[in-house]
Amino acid sequence: MGRPTGQDQAGAHRQRPGLPQGQAQPTRQQGRAGSRGAVEPEVRGGGRGSQLREGRATPLARIVRLFHAAGAGPSGPTGALAVHLSDGLRALASLPESSVAAPSGATAPGSAPAALSAAGPIPWADAARHAEFDAWLATVSATHGLQPATLRPASADASFRRYFRLDRSEGAGSLIVMDAPPAQENCQPFVQVAGLLGAAGLSAPQVLAWDEARGFMLLSDLGERTYLAELQSLDLSGGAGLKRADGLYRDAIDALIRLQGIAATAVPAYDSERMRRELDLFPEWYVERHCAATLTEREQQQLERAFGQILQVCQAQPAVLVHRDYHSRNLMLPLADGAGPGLLDFQDAVAGPASYDLVSLLRDAYIEWDEAIQIDWAVRYWERARKAGLPVADDFGSFWRDFEWMGLQRHLKVLGIFARLSHRDGKDGYLKDLPLVWRYAHHVAMRCSVLTPLARLLERLEDVRARDGYTF
Repeated sequence: MGRPTGQDQAGAHRQRPGLPQGQAQPTRQQGRAGSRGAVEPEVRGGGRGSQLREGRATPLARIVRLFHAAGAGPSGPTGALAVHLSDGLRALASLPESSVAAPSGATAPGSAPAALSAAGPIPWADAARHAEFDAWLATVSATHGLQPATLRPASADASFRRYFRLDRSEGAGSLIVMDAPPAQENCQPFVQVAGLLGAAGLSAPQVLAWDEARGFMLLSDLGERTYLAELQSLDLSGGAGLKRADGLYRDAIDALIRLQGIAATAVPAYDSERMRRELDLFPEWYVERHCAATLTEREQQQLERAFGQILQVCQAQPAVLVHRDYHSRNLMLPLADGAGPGLLDFQDAVAGPASYDLVSLLRDAYIEWDEAIQIDWAVRYWERARKAGLPVADDFGSFWRDFEWMGLQRHLKVLGIFARLSHRDGKDGYLKDLPLVWRYAHHVAMRCSVLTPLARLLERLEDVRARDGYTF
């Protein structure tokens, strides 16, 4: 088990990756940026991060069995579970108790604002659309017993959609209004997928009224508490907080199994062309626009080769229904005991690789879990998926490889999307989450020798140099 060495661009202390079964034995190499192999990064000039304190605890036997005995193991000290929130909050915990206390009162960036519940004037850039909305709201308010004076923002969104919440009369709860300008947003996929999820017994908003021509929709309300907000509130330095987090992720995995059991014939295929368009966001928006970098001819060729390898692995996976944004900001705490999480932002659902939604959940852009915990939850998913007859690999090592490569495709895409949201759409709030997404992408690129050029490129873009590591 290697001790943590080096610091990455985001300042979080790196630890050597574990080796699932089905991958080659590692060979250690010493080197600088540009040397072959996966290597530990170090920020030039020193990092801003803090070290995780090491603890000693009984190993998680289920995870340890997934690793070869010859010097390889899950990241982190033996038996320790490292939990990272994307604002730098650190909690190193081992079940059932931890020797490390997390700072109190920390809130991860990128989380939904806590003060979105206050009623007040809603800003409108288009006076004509404002008038259309008021006329529509008056009509549905009379039909559904709503109180228009209680209208207030419900959540932010990375698209052109806006969501508002308003109360029903006589304490009958609240409903959600979606404002989705038809010129920018097509609501038909949302309505279609909401129907599929509801028919399968999953918790998704019900469409109560829809003005398709003008892009206004009235929906049932799944509540105000996201998974992310709940996780941020937990004391992850003790067994109770970790047990609660584990329960949330188990519920999310169970809901995902049910979602993937829905026939995916009515949604678009997540084919090579679609995945390639997403990957192209990385050089266009992250490399050129955000990092102001120009690729050399050799780097362009290497990136093209890496893209081809990524697409080859991802497209070889059997297809299921894919939510496509299955993470802590789009999962709501259940409104009733025993109910599964509420599902949001599913309108971009496709038929694609079974590992996609799981990697979205476990390698979330807004909260980071140590790889040991990721593997434990991934094993639970894999076991239940096989029992449910879903098309996952018979060998967990093969499934984990699919998981990692699918995650690399997603995180390269997200680097481009977050950069585009800032530079094109003026939504700078997503920039604070780039370091974690970079870390995810670099983590996979640095542990696969065929992706060494991609790891070197990521390091150059963030002024990171390699120091020490492994080749697989």
